[in-house]
Amino acid sequence: MVLALASFTTTLNLSAQTTPTNAIMQARAILQTEIEPKVPGLSVAVAVDGKVVWSEGFGCADLVAKSPVTPATRFRIGSVSKPLTAAGLALLVERGQMDMDAPVQKYIPDFPHTNPPITIRMLAGHLSGIRSYRGSEAVSSQPFPNLSAGLKIFENDPLETTPGTKFSYASYNWNVIGVAMEVASRQNFLDYMQASVFQPLGMTNTRPDLAGVVDPQRTQFYETDAAGKFIPAPKVDLSYAWPSGGFLSTAEDLARFGSALLQPGLLKPESRRLLFTSQKTSDGKRTHYGVGWYVGKIAFHGGDSVGGSSILLLDPSARIVVAILTNRGHLAFGHANGRIKLAKLVDGLVFNREKIALQIAKLFAPPVTISEPLK
Repeated sequence: MVLALASFTTTLNLSAQTTPTNAIMQARAILQTEIEPKVPGLSVAVAVDGKVVWSEGFGCADLVAKSPVTPATRFRIGSVSKPLTAAGLALLVERGQMDMDAPVQKYIPDFPHTNPPITIRMLAGHLSGIRSYRGSEAVSSQPFPNLSAGLKIFENDPLETTPGTKFSYASYNWNVIGVAMEVASRQNFLDYMQASVFQPLGMTNTRPDLAGVVDPQRTQFYETDAAGKFIPAPKVDLSYAWPSGGFLSTAEDLARFGSALLQPGLLKPESRRLLFTSQKTSDGKRTHYGVGWYVGKIAFHGGDSVGGSSILLLDPSARIVVAILTNRGHLAFGHANGRIKLAKLVDGLVFNREKIALQIAKLFAPPVTISEPLK
């Protein structure tokens, strides 16, 4: 996900709401107008001062069974997995087990060498020059035995830019980080995340999206055809992409996770600064991306996956977190000569999730002005 922050970093005068009920009613109306008609189902959660004050499901988790979305419905969160992984990375830094400025070969000796070297910090800020998805890689159904095997997809391909010189969003960066985290923690990545992040925060509904595993709480996944009709999403295997885009979660779990980053507890202050401070290119230009987060006066990350679209937004000044998850991806599929091909998404099915999440955050905010960057 690449998004200019200009429209999200201007000073915002926030109007007060007389009651939480009023805020919920207005937020519900926004979702029912802007997103609900465009997806089979969605879930939202808002947390204020660390407490979930609104959680609601809309539409269907399964169009065939007509089963409704509930707050316990698990969705694919796509690249919102990166902020989760970033918290785990920050904990390793706190413990002295990970050096953000070490070359990646410190943890993965056989990773191809570059000049200048790619560091963990570069990977975390999309400054490595590693390429993004090509062709049908993002909809791959190929299983991988471990994260290290998944690096073979791209690791020997030429870099697109010299390391450190340009922000270039590529999910593969975070897959490399995941392998490095396994080495640093001496644990399987999924085991480490469960023990260090999910379990301490009570994120009982967050887990890897395992292909072929029956999960009654997991939504069905949908895309659209060229005419805009909802169709089952292609089957994918995310075993190569847990750190960058492979988790399932609920809006409530993500709201709790975001809240934990706005207050002492999970991470030390210096770790929160690590996550929420913009990185810079080698010539000193701010990228507006920290470690796993787009950052400015708010912090957020969106996620696009096969059969899912998500947004997690944090407003630190008002101590508000907004999470919105849907079970329709932002791909469209057509057919040619018996083969599935990507087609243009129908304009009426597109929604601006970042803008909508910010509108909802404003409804729950006190009468203040967002004017200070994250610290």
